[in-house]
Amino acid sequence: MNRIFVSVLFLLAACFPACARQNPADTPATKEDIERYLHVMHSREMMANMADAMAKPMHQMVHEQFLKDKDKLPPDFEARMNKMMDDMFKSMPWDEMLDAMVPVYQKHLTKGDVDAMVAFYSTPTGQKLIKDMPAIVAESMQSMMPIMRKQMEIMNQHLQEEIAAMLKEFDNKSSKSAPQINN
Repeated sequence: MNRIFVSVLFLLAACFPACARQNPADTPATKEDIERYLHVMHSREMMANMADAMAKPMHQMVHEQFLKDKDKLPPDFEARMNKMMDDMFKSMPWDEMLDAMVPVYQKHLTKGDVDAMVAFYSTPTGQKLIKDMPAIVAESMQSMMPIMRKQMEIMNQHLQEEIAAMLKEFDNKSSKSAPQINN
């Protein structure tokens, strides 16, 4: 009897990990799960809206960046640059990009994860977040631009100093190693 009881316990213990893995929420997300999530998120619309929202700060950056060289540039330079950026955003292969994202989401999310996110983003709060996200991103970018610009100037200055130091070092080494010709 003890032997049978131990055997049953052993079989149950051996089967437990397999049973634990059978929880549907723990199974990997399918392509269809991810597509359902992306649909609830209005991902195509969100990507287009975010591109539109990003265009404004980009236009501002072009304006500020090229303002100092305004006299050297054609009068319609800024308008042409803005149109070029807008056209680039419009020609982005959004559907192709979303399709490329599906396996990445599948790699990191389970069916349970996707179900929970779909449930949240289907609520009024989730839909509000989706609706407001482009404005949040645009305003965040706009508020970060001065910080980024300042940091880029610092990095550029540091880069220029490093390049100058390397060139000076190279010139010093090459002038010392160059053979001297006496006339």
